Order: sequence, then C-alpha cells, then structure tokens
Amino acid sequence: MKNNYHQLLKPELLNTVSGLALTARIILDGHLAGINKSKSVGSGMEFSQFRNYQPGDDLRLLDWKMLARSDRYYIKQAETETNIAIKFIIDASHSMSHTEDGVSKIDYARILVASLAYISQNQGDAVGLFALNETQLHSIYPKVEKQHYNRLLQELLLIKTEGKWPEESNVTKQLHNRNGKELLFFITDLYENSSELNKFIKRLKTTKNEVIVLHLIGKNELEFNYKGMVTFKDLETGVKLKVDAKKAKKEYLKSLDLLLKKTKDELLSNAINYEQFVMGESMAETIQFFLKKRNRLR
Repeated sequence: MKNNYHQLLKPELLNTVSGLALTARIILDGHLAGINKSKSVGSGMEFSQFRNYQPGDDLRLLDWKMLARSDRYYIKQAETETNIAIKFIIDASHSMSHTEDGVSKIDYARILVASLAYISQNQGDAVGLFALNETQLHSIYPKVEKQHYNRLLQELLLIKTEGKWPEESNVTKQLHNRNGKELLFFITDLYENSSELNKFIKRLKTTKNEVIVLHLIGKNELEFNYKGMVTFKDLETGVKLKVDAKKAKKEYLKSLDLLLKKTKDELLSNAINYEQFVMGESMAETIQFFLKKRNRLR
C-alpha cells in the first residue's frame, strides 16, 4: 500500500459517501489483487445475485451471457450459509475527536471501516456497523447486498463524537449472532474514566467469534513531542492540566508503556486480539492483521 494516503484526508473527500468510497479504494490499491477470494462465494454454489465486475475479481466468475446481452461485465455471485458476519464497532465518545495534522481519530475510524468493509463485501461477507457513546447508538445489521455498502458509508458520516462511553451498556446483546461465525472489530482510543470500556470489550467475546480491538492512538500521544509549558484538556470532562513538557515526558512515557502492556496482556488473556494503529502511519499492517483474523474463521 502507498504510504502517502494522508494527502487524501481532506474534508471535501471525507464528508461525502463518494469521497469516502474513493479514498478507501485508493488506499486499498495494490492489495486487492493479492487477496484470495472467499471459498464461500463462487461458482458451483447456490446463485445469489449479479454484481458489477470490480478490479481484483476472479475473471473466471464473469457471466459471459450477461456480457453478450448488456455489453457490461458482471460477476455471478453465489453464497452458502458459511458466510461470516463482520461487525465494525466504533467508539464515538468525545475523546475520539482528538486531532493531529488536521485529521481526527473519528476520521481515521471512518476510513478504516470504509476500507475493511469494502474488502469484506467483495469477499461475500455480511457487513454491519455499530457506533456508540452515552447519548446515541448507530446500528446497521450485517447484510451481503452490494447496495448495503453505500448505506454503511452514509451511516459512517452521521456518526458524531459526543460525551463519554456509557458506564453501563447492554448493546452487546444486539451484537452477538448465536447461529454463525462472526468477527467483531472494535475501533477505540481506549480512553475511559474507570473500567467501562474494559468491561464492554470482555462482554464482546464468545466461544464462536473473533474479537479485535484496534487501538487508535496519536503520534503525539505516543511520543509526547511537546515543548515548553503545555496545557492539556480532557475532551470528555473539560478538565485542564498545565505541565512542563520536558519534565513530564519521561514519567509520561513510562506510565504509557506500562498501561499499553497491561492492556494488551489483559486482552490476550481473555482471547481478545489487540492491534495498535498510530494516526498518520500506513494502514497496511492493520489490513493484513484484519484479514488474517478473518481467515481464521473460515
């Protein structure tokens, strides 16, 4: 994947369905050709629907009769009951509005979901979206239909970062599919007041699913590259703290390192996957990690 995708992260692209879809496709350029098509979608199975040919599709699945009739390329898509339900869950609390180089965490969450959902849809997986904070819940339940992808993008654009993550949430009851395989991909900055996020994440895990926690973190947060006297503001509580950056850096980095290690170890001990994404860096590793976990459910 090209590493210069950040030049695409402009409001005029990120705030429209067509722009978000275009950004996702450009980011994925060079990856789709190397992705193996799902064994649950292809010829010799029960017919489901036609869809337009897209770069990276297996040419053997082209429907030549449709080409002769319409002079357009179509893929004859089929599916079995073994399709995976992939559910993207976004932390929409106000801390996700943290911005670096003009791009917020929620912007990165939208781009990541748009990109991974595009791959998943092309693989024949049912894709769903959920976003949550203490004031609202966005929910689109998984479907396979191609037009469902545009609806998912529209919902992504409606997500607003507000308030905190709820102390108690019963939304996990709506997230689980008791009858099939599923992959839950939770995008969050892991900012919490007590342990509300930790409790939520643990409730996501069942014996039949894979859960990935994608930790979105800013480069400034990770490296603490500040100078002089700096005033930090808690986006969720409004509390401000003024510190001498030079004096605070060593202790901050030590505390952060311990927190990240503790978080990762605790998640892994509960059979929950942890992946870190640093704002502004390449998405290649995140995409490969996602695909690896998805393929485990096949």
